[in-house]
Amino acid sequence: MANRTISGANWIHGRDPQHLIEKIIRERVYDSMYWKEECFGLTAVTLMDKAVELNAIGGEYGNQVPTHFLCLTLKMLQLQPEREILTDLIKQEDFKYLRALAAFYLRIVGQSKEIYQYLEPLLNDYRKLRFRVGSGYTLSYMDEFIDQLLHQERVCDVILPRLVQRHVLEDNDELEPRVSALEDDLESEEEKEQPKKDDDRQRSPSSSPERQERRRSPSSSPERQQRRRSPSSSPEPLVPIADDAAALNDAIGIIAVTMTAIMNGAPLHEDTTDPPALLHQGTMARHHQGTD
Repeated sequence: MANRTISGANWIHGRDPQHLIEKIIRERVYDSMYWKEECFGLTAVTLMDKAVELNAIGGEYGNQVPTHFLCLTLKMLQLQPEREILTDLIKQEDFKYLRALAAFYLRIVGQSKEIYQYLEPLLNDYRKLRFRVGSGYTLSYMDEFIDQLLHQERVCDVILPRLVQRHVLEDNDELEPRVSALEDDLESEEEKEQPKKDDDRQRSPSSSPERQERRRSPSSSPERQQRRRSPSSSPEPLVPIADDAAALNDAIGIIAVTMTAIMNGAPLHEDTTDPPALLHQGTMARHHQGTD
Protein backbone atom coordinates (compact mmCIF):
# COMPACT_ATOMS: atom_id res chain seq x y z
CA MET A 1 0.00 0.00 0.00
CA ALA A 2 2.81 2.44 0.80
CA ASN A 3 4.21 2.11 -2.73
CA ARG A 4 0.93 2.66 -4.55
CA THR A 5 -0.18 5.85 -6.24
CA ILE A 6 -2.90 7.68 -4.31
CA SER A 7 -6.47 6.95 -5.33
CA GLY A 8 -7.99 9.38 -7.78
CA ALA A 9 -4.63 10.34 -9.27
CA ASN A 10 -4.60 11.39 -12.90
CA TRP A 11 -2.66 9.36 -15.42
CA ILE A 12 0.28 11.17 -16.97
CA HIS A 13 1.22 10.56 -20.60
CA GLY A 14 -1.26 7.67 -20.66
CA ARG A 15 0.14 5.72 -17.69
CA ASP A 16 0.44 5.57 -13.93
CA PRO A 17 2.65 8.51 -12.84
CA GLN A 18 5.08 6.23 -10.98
CA HIS A 19 5.60 4.20 -14.16
CA LEU A 20 7.29 7.21 -15.76
CA ILE A 21 10.37 6.00 -13.91
CA GLU A 22 11.77 2.66 -15.05
CA LYS A 23 10.76 -0.38 -13.03
CA ILE A 24 14.30 -1.31 -12.02
CA ILE A 25 14.86 2.20 -10.67
CA ARG A 26 11.54 2.09 -8.79
CA GLU A 27 12.42 -1.23 -7.17
CA ARG A 28 15.74 0.16 -5.95
CA VAL A 29 13.99 3.19 -4.52
CA TYR A 30 11.44 1.00 -2.69
CA ASP A 31 14.27 -1.06 -1.20
CA SER A 32 16.35 1.93 -0.06
CA MET A 33 16.56 2.86 3.62
CA TYR A 34 15.73 6.50 2.96
CA TRP A 35 12.46 5.54 1.31
CA LYS A 36 11.46 3.20 4.14
CA GLU A 37 12.49 5.51 6.97
CA GLU A 38 11.89 9.04 5.67
CA CYS A 39 9.35 8.82 2.85
CA PHE A 40 6.79 6.58 4.53
CA GLY A 41 3.59 8.46 5.36
CA LEU A 42 4.63 11.74 3.73
CA THR A 43 1.98 14.16 2.49
CA ALA A 44 2.25 17.01 0.02
CA VAL A 45 3.02 19.38 2.87
CA THR A 46 5.56 17.28 4.76
CA LEU A 47 7.20 16.36 1.47
CA MET A 48 8.26 19.98 1.05
CA ASP A 49 9.97 19.89 4.45
CA LYS A 50 12.05 16.92 3.30
CA ALA A 51 12.85 18.65 0.02
CA VAL A 52 14.23 21.70 1.87
CA GLU A 53 16.76 19.42 3.57
CA LEU A 54 18.24 18.25 0.26
CA ASN A 55 21.94 19.04 -0.27
CA ALA A 56 22.54 17.43 -3.69
CA ILE A 57 20.84 16.27 -6.87
CA GLY A 58 21.46 13.10 -8.85
CA GLY A 59 20.18 9.65 -9.74
CA GLU A 60 22.07 6.64 -8.42
CA TYR A 61 25.48 6.54 -6.77
CA GLY A 62 27.85 3.97 -5.32
CA ASN A 63 26.46 0.47 -5.63
CA GLN A 64 23.33 1.64 -7.50
CA VAL A 65 21.89 3.37 -4.45
CA PRO A 66 19.19 5.95 -5.30
CA THR A 67 19.78 9.47 -4.04
CA HIS A 68 17.39 11.32 -1.75
CA PHE A 69 16.61 13.56 -4.71
CA LEU A 70 15.41 10.58 -6.76
CA CYS A 71 13.41 9.15 -3.86
CA LEU A 72 11.53 12.42 -3.35
CA THR A 73 10.88 12.64 -7.09
CA LEU A 74 9.15 9.25 -7.00
CA LYS A 75 7.21 10.33 -3.92
CA MET A 76 5.97 13.42 -5.76
CA LEU A 77 4.82 11.19 -8.62
CA GLN A 78 2.97 9.11 -6.07
CA LEU A 79 1.27 12.08 -4.36
CA GLN A 80 0.72 14.35 -7.41
CA PRO A 81 0.86 17.83 -5.82
CA GLU A 82 -1.38 20.51 -7.30
CA ARG A 83 -0.07 22.45 -10.26
CA GLU A 84 -0.28 25.80 -8.47
CA ILE A 85 1.89 24.48 -5.64
CA LEU A 86 4.36 23.16 -8.20
CA THR A 87 4.68 26.47 -10.04
CA ASP A 88 5.16 28.32 -6.74
CA LEU A 89 7.98 25.94 -5.84
CA ILE A 90 9.66 26.67 -9.19
CA LYS A 91 9.34 30.43 -8.82
CA GLN A 92 10.65 30.62 -5.25
CA GLU A 93 14.37 31.40 -4.95
CA ASP A 94 15.14 30.66 -1.31
CA PHE A 95 15.78 26.92 -1.60
CA LYS A 96 17.70 25.97 -4.74
CA TYR A 97 17.43 22.18 -4.32
CA LEU A 98 13.68 22.43 -3.77
CA ARG A 99 13.53 24.46 -6.96
CA ALA A 100 15.57 21.86 -8.83
CA LEU A 101 13.29 19.07 -7.55
CA ALA A 102 10.14 20.89 -8.70
CA ALA A 103 11.68 21.60 -12.12
CA PHE A 104 12.68 17.95 -12.52
CA TYR A 105 9.18 16.80 -11.58
CA LEU A 106 7.57 19.24 -14.03
CA ARG A 107 9.84 18.03 -16.82
CA ILE A 108 8.57 14.48 -16.22
CA VAL A 109 4.82 15.19 -15.95
CA GLY A 110 4.36 18.50 -17.79
CA GLN A 111 3.36 19.34 -21.35
CA SER A 112 5.89 20.83 -23.73
CA LYS A 113 4.43 24.33 -23.71
CA GLU A 114 4.37 24.74 -19.92
CA ILE A 115 7.80 23.15 -19.59
CA TYR A 116 9.30 25.89 -21.77
CA GLN A 117 7.28 28.58 -20.00
CA TYR A 118 8.37 27.65 -16.47
CA LEU A 119 11.85 26.19 -17.00
CA GLU A 120 13.41 28.66 -19.42
CA PRO A 121 13.41 31.51 -16.87
CA LEU A 122 15.54 29.28 -14.64
CA LEU A 123 18.35 29.52 -17.20
CA ASN A 124 19.13 32.85 -15.54
CA ASP A 125 19.79 31.13 -12.22
CA TYR A 126 23.55 30.56 -11.95
CA ARG A 127 23.75 29.14 -8.44
CA LYS A 128 25.94 26.13 -7.77
CA LEU A 129 24.53 22.63 -7.27
CA ARG A 130 26.18 19.50 -5.94
CA PHE A 131 25.66 16.45 -8.15
CA ARG A 132 25.95 13.04 -6.47
CA VAL A 133 27.81 10.56 -8.66
CA GLY A 134 29.79 7.40 -7.97
CA SER A 135 31.58 7.71 -4.66
CA GLY A 136 31.55 11.49 -4.42
CA TYR A 137 30.16 14.75 -5.77
CA THR A 138 30.69 16.96 -8.79
CA LEU A 139 29.97 20.64 -9.19
CA SER A 140 27.12 21.76 -11.41
CA TYR A 141 24.94 24.84 -11.83
CA MET A 142 21.23 25.47 -11.93
CA ASP A 143 21.24 26.81 -15.49
CA GLU A 144 23.28 23.79 -16.63
CA PHE A 145 20.83 21.41 -14.95
CA ILE A 146 17.85 23.15 -16.60
CA ASP A 147 19.59 23.03 -19.98
CA GLN A 148 19.99 19.27 -19.56
CA LEU A 149 16.28 18.93 -18.80
CA LEU A 150 15.42 20.81 -21.99
CA HIS A 151 17.82 19.06 -24.35
CA GLN A 152 18.84 15.63 -23.05
CA GLU A 153 16.88 12.39 -23.06
CA ARG A 154 18.16 11.00 -19.74
CA VAL A 155 18.83 13.06 -16.62
CA CYS A 156 19.51 11.68 -13.13
CA ASP A 157 19.17 8.13 -14.50
CA VAL A 158 15.57 8.79 -15.56
CA ILE A 159 14.43 8.63 -19.19
CA LEU A 160 12.52 11.84 -19.81
CA PRO A 161 9.34 11.97 -21.91
CA ARG A 162 9.68 13.31 -25.43
CA LEU A 163 9.66 17.10 -25.65
CA VAL A 164 8.33 18.94 -28.68
CA GLN A 165 10.96 21.17 -30.26
CA ARG A 166 10.58 24.82 -29.43
CA HIS A 167 10.54 26.06 -33.02
CA VAL A 168 7.54 23.83 -33.73
CA LEU A 169 5.58 25.52 -30.96
CA GLU A 170 6.70 28.91 -32.27
CA ASP A 171 5.50 28.03 -35.78
CA ASN A 172 2.12 27.03 -34.32
CA ASP A 173 1.92 30.35 -32.43
CA GLU A 174 1.86 28.55 -29.09
CA LEU A 175 5.06 30.21 -27.85
CA GLU A 176 6.67 33.57 -28.42
CA PRO A 177 10.28 33.59 -29.68
CA ARG A 178 12.62 33.36 -26.73
CA VAL A 179 14.64 36.45 -25.88
CA SER A 180 17.77 35.70 -23.92
CA ALA A 181 18.64 37.92 -20.99
CA LEU A 182 22.19 38.08 -22.33
CA GLU A 183 21.05 39.92 -25.46
CA ASP A 184 20.15 43.02 -23.45
CA ASP A 185 23.54 42.93 -21.75
CA LEU A 186 25.33 42.57 -25.08
CA GLU A 187 23.39 45.45 -26.62
CA SER A 188 24.15 47.70 -23.67
CA GLU A 189 27.85 46.79 -23.85
CA GLU A 190 27.93 47.54 -27.57
CA GLU A 191 26.27 50.91 -26.98
CA LYS A 192 28.89 51.74 -24.36
CA GLU A 193 31.80 50.65 -26.53
CA GLN A 194 30.64 52.46 -29.69
CA PRO A 195 31.31 56.03 -28.38
CA LYS A 196 34.71 54.88 -27.13
CA LYS A 197 35.59 53.54 -30.57
CA ASP A 198 34.51 56.80 -32.20
CA ASP A 199 36.62 58.82 -29.76
CA ASP A 200 39.62 56.57 -30.36
CA ARG A 201 39.29 57.03 -34.10
CA GLN A 202 39.17 60.79 -33.73
CA ARG A 203 42.15 60.89 -31.38
CA SER A 204 44.21 58.28 -33.20
CA PRO A 205 47.35 59.79 -34.86
CA SER A 206 47.02 57.31 -37.69
CA SER A 207 44.04 59.24 -39.04
CA SER A 208 45.63 62.71 -38.83
CA PRO A 209 46.56 64.46 -42.13
CA GLU A 210 50.14 65.01 -40.97
CA ARG A 211 50.67 61.27 -40.35
CA GLN A 212 49.13 60.41 -43.70
CA GLU A 213 51.43 62.94 -45.34
CA ARG A 214 54.45 61.41 -43.61
CA ARG A 215 53.39 57.98 -44.80
CA ARG A 216 53.16 59.13 -48.38
CA SER A 217 56.19 61.49 -48.49
CA PRO A 218 59.13 59.03 -48.22
CA SER A 219 58.02 56.98 -51.20
CA SER A 220 57.76 60.08 -53.42
CA SER A 221 60.94 61.95 -52.28
CA PRO A 222 63.71 62.47 -54.92
CA GLU A 223 66.41 61.14 -52.59
CA ARG A 224 64.57 57.86 -52.09
CA GLN A 225 63.98 57.51 -55.81
CA GLN A 226 67.69 58.28 -56.44
CA ARG A 227 68.69 55.56 -53.96
CA ARG A 228 66.41 53.12 -55.70
CA ARG A 229 67.98 53.95 -59.08
CA SER A 230 71.58 53.98 -57.75
CA PRO A 231 73.92 51.64 -59.67
CA SER A 232 75.24 50.28 -56.36
CA SER A 233 71.98 48.52 -55.77
CA SER A 234 71.75 47.12 -59.32
CA PRO A 235 73.69 43.98 -60.31
CA GLU A 236 76.92 44.59 -62.29
CA PRO A 237 76.81 43.42 -65.93
CA LEU A 238 78.86 40.36 -66.78
CA VAL A 239 82.06 41.03 -68.78
CA PRO A 240 81.99 38.94 -71.94
CA ILE A 241 85.03 36.74 -72.63
CA ALA A 242 85.11 37.55 -76.34
CA ASP A 243 83.23 40.04 -78.46
CA ASP A 244 82.79 37.69 -81.36
CA ALA A 245 83.67 34.20 -82.59
CA ALA A 246 87.01 35.27 -84.17
CA ALA A 247 88.37 36.65 -80.90
CA LEU A 248 87.30 33.44 -79.17
CA ASN A 249 89.20 31.33 -81.69
CA ASP A 250 92.33 33.48 -81.25
CA ALA A 251 92.17 33.04 -77.49
CA ILE A 252 91.86 29.26 -77.88
CA GLY A 253 94.84 29.24 -80.26
CA ILE A 254 96.98 31.27 -77.85
CA ILE A 255 96.15 28.89 -75.00
CA ALA A 256 97.08 25.87 -77.17
CA VAL A 257 100.40 27.40 -78.21
CA THR A 258 101.25 28.32 -74.64
CA MET A 259 100.58 24.80 -73.40
CA THR A 260 102.74 23.36 -76.21
CA ALA A 261 105.63 25.68 -75.33
CA ILE A 262 105.46 24.75 -71.69
CA MET A 263 105.50 21.03 -72.50
CA ASN A 264 108.56 21.45 -74.79
CA GLY A 265 110.50 23.43 -72.18
CA ALA A 266 110.74 26.67 -74.14
CA PRO A 267 111.13 29.80 -71.99
CA LEU A 268 108.07 32.06 -71.97
CA HIS A 269 108.29 35.68 -73.08
CA GLU A 270 107.95 38.23 -70.28
CA ASP A 271 104.73 39.60 -71.73
CA THR A 272 102.66 36.48 -71.78
CA THR A 273 99.62 38.45 -72.72
CA ASP A 274 101.10 39.51 -76.12
CA PRO A 275 99.68 37.15 -78.78
CA PRO A 276 102.60 37.62 -81.30
CA ALA A 277 105.12 36.79 -78.61
CA LEU A 278 103.27 33.65 -77.71
CA LEU A 279 103.06 32.58 -81.34
CA HIS A 280 106.86 33.23 -81.79
CA GLN A 281 107.67 31.16 -78.72
CA GLY A 282 105.56 28.32 -80.04
CA THR A 283 107.41 28.42 -83.38
CA MET A 284 110.82 28.37 -81.67
CA ALA A 285 109.75 25.44 -79.55
CA ARG A 286 108.76 23.44 -82.65
CA HIS A 287 112.14 24.35 -84.32
CA HIS A 288 114.14 23.09 -81.36
CA GLN A 289 112.10 19.93 -81.37
CA GLY A 290 112.89 19.35 -85.07
CA THR A 291 116.66 19.83 -84.62
CA ASP A 292 116.72 17.42 -81.74
